[in-house]
Amino acid sequence: MTADISRTGAELELAARVVELVRSVAGPAAEAEVVAWHNAEALTRFANSAIHQNVADATTTVRLRMHLDGRTAGGSTTITSADGLRALVERTADAVRLSPADPTWPGLTPPSPLHVSAGHPGSGERSGLDFGFDEATARADPAERAARVRDFVRAAGGLETAGFCRTIYTSAAFANSAGQAVEGRTAEAALDGIARANGSDGVARLAGGRLADIDGAVLGARAAAKARAGERPIELPPGRYEVVLEPEAVADVLSNFAMFGFNGKAFAQRQSFAELGAEQFDPSVTIVDDPLGSRGEPAPGLPFDTEGTPRATLVLVRDGVTKAVAHDRRSAAEVGAESTGHAAPDSRTWGPIATSMRLEAAPPATESVLPPADPGPTAESARPLVAHMERGLLITDLWYTRVLDPKSLVITGLTRNGVWLVEDGEIIAAVGNMRFTQSYPQALGIGMVRGIGAESVLLPDRWSGVRYAAPALHLASWNLTGNASG
Repeated sequence: MTADISRTGAELELAARVVELVRSVAGPAAEAEVVAWHNAEALTRFANSAIHQNVADATTTVRLRMHLDGRTAGGSTTITSADGLRALVERTADAVRLSPADPTWPGLTPPSPLHVSAGHPGSGERSGLDFGFDEATARADPAERAARVRDFVRAAGGLETAGFCRTIYTSAAFANSAGQAVEGRTAEAALDGIARANGSDGVARLAGGRLADIDGAVLGARAAAKARAGERPIELPPGRYEVVLEPEAVADVLSNFAMFGFNGKAFAQRQSFAELGAEQFDPSVTIVDDPLGSRGEPAPGLPFDTEGTPRATLVLVRDGVTKAVAHDRRSAAEVGAESTGHAAPDSRTWGPIATSMRLEAAPPATESVLPPADPGPTAESARPLVAHMERGLLITDLWYTRVLDPKSLVITGLTRNGVWLVEDGEIIAAVGNMRFTQSYPQALGIGMVRGIGAESVLLPDRWSGVRYAAPALHLASWNLTGNASG
């Protein structure tokens, strides 16, 4: 099964039909916003070094939010026939009459043209669909995903492997009763796999807008090198260690920043660490949310949110100074700001969340400091940082991270998929996994960042369609609070 990408205009027609139904069912005083999207996801899974599952799902969903007489209600359906759409409108109209008053209703997005990133031809305002969209990725078939899995397994050199390769195609449109009407489409690919050697796991993962850019052999070899280098780990005492976090670990930092730090609802409720205009990070730190792909790569997200607000690159932190948080219309109205295009179906509950965050990489050095020897378990982007470490830990990945204090964003979690002790720029030994308890903003605070890798790597998150671009990070201190074994 391959995605049907011949649906140009179908979602916009659906959205417009629902807006007209609202007028006829609920009357001209009803305000309505409608999102219609077609999502096709295909997944090829492998375990024990063999593909064991190939699944695909394609669903068209219509979501309606209605505001009438000071009350708001919403509903959705996957039944897009005339009867199905009328039933959606009728039950939403019934629900809105029974809903409590909604004094914080922010109103509808007015007619607004979409934007195109400066990284794409034809930059400026446009209403087209492509936004760097890669048709080959949207049309990818099981054989193309299987080929990358095969290359991953072969490159692991006989080690046990497991993981997945996925492709996602989304075509969506928005319309409201104020006259806003926009549409767009996007495609995403990802490969995430592990290799295992005598109980030691090595990981390699990559996301992107083009399946063609994902090389299974490169990822398989990387995962295998990490697994072999992680055998026979030693245990270290708890304490504060200088660390190099590889991109996989940095992606977890960005994910928690997005969920709890640069979240407009948390900011409005004063539950976020973010202080606009304050120097909260090291001057080397710049973080942006980039849904349109300003570097010229295929756009990772749709060019509008579920309220129809056009999206653009949003600078969250520049040179260590916090500049913005992500807003939908409701959180923006609460603090007297403008929506940044981060509304989502659940943003009223969880708050608006940036889904295309990038920690800017450092400019490349004029002279390479990479050692000529085989780098072993060290990802290429982290090698120069490791070479400058006196005594500390190289950490591949963080997982099972949980928030202890949302205001200061103190996180506890475990290392995963490879930790190594480094002395004088050389890897000395593999280290057993450890528990940490660390404030993420403090770890990246003024004077705490000793280096940033020269390449930001696109990595998939737990949720489909979410990607973080992360370089390696050399940090002065990370609080390791115990061994995972006890």
